Amino acid sequence: MKPSINWIMISTMSNRQVLSKAFYRSLPVMAGYIVLGTGFGILLRNAGYGVVWAFAMSCFIFAGSMQYVGISLIAGGAGMITTILTTIMVNARHIFYSISMIDKYKGAGKYKPYMIFALTDETYSLLVDDKGPSEETLNKYRFFVSMFNQCYWIIGSVIGSLLGAVLPFSTAGIEFSMTALFIASFTEQWLTSKDHSSAVTGLVCTVLCLIVCGPDNFLIPSMLLITLVLTLLRAREEKKK
Repeated sequence: MKPSINWIMISTMSNRQVLSKAFYRSLPVMAGYIVLGTGFGILLRNAGYGVVWAFAMSCFIFAGSMQYVGISLIAGGAGMITTILTTIMVNARHIFYSISMIDKYKGAGKYKPYMIFALTDETYSLLVDDKGPSEETLNKYRFFVSMFNQCYWIIGSVIGSLLGAVLPFSTAGIEFSMTALFIASFTEQWLTSKDHSSAVTGLVCTVLCLIVCGPDNFLIPSMLLITLVLTLLRAREEKKK
C-alpha cells in the first residue's frame, strides 16, 4: 500500500506544480482576454443576444476576432456561404502559424484535440518557444495553459454580457481592444525571444502587402508571403547545421 500511496502523492504534487506553472504563464493573457471578452459580451448583448449566447460562442467557437465579426454576421442575418467565407478569411492566419506546432503537438495523446481547438494567437505566442516545467509534463502543461486562456475568455464574455444589460453606455471603439491585444502579444514575444527574425519578417511582409494590396485585401497575401519567407529562412538555417 505504501508505494501506491507515495506514487499518488508524487503524482498529485506534480500535477499541482504543472497547474501552478501553467497558470503563472497564462497571466499576461488573462488581463487581455477578460477585457476583450468583456467587450465582446457587451457588443453581443447590444445586438440583442444574451449571456447564453456569449457563453456558448466562447465555449464552442473560441476565436476572438471571429466572434467580434460574428456579431455583425448574426445581427445582419448573413447566409451560410457568407459566414463560411468570412470565417475562412478571418481565421486563415491560424493555418500558417499552427504549422509550426505540428511537431510540438506530436504525442500529445488525449490532450491533442483540445490543444488544437484552443490554439489562438496568444496561446501560440506563449507556447511556441516554451519548454514547460519538464519534458514528461510538457503536454499536460500546454493543455492547462490553453485551458486557462479559454476560461479567461469565457469569464470575460459572461461579465460583458451581464454588464451590457445594466450599463447603458456607448460601445464605440470597443472592437479596437482586439488590435490592442495583438500588439501586446507581439511585444511580449519580442521581449522574451532573442531571435527577432520572425517578428521582423511579419512586420515587413505585412506592411508591404498593405501598401500593395490595400487595407481590405492584404491579410491573405501577407500570410502567404510570411510563410514563404520563414520557410526559406528555416531551410537556410537547416543547411548551416
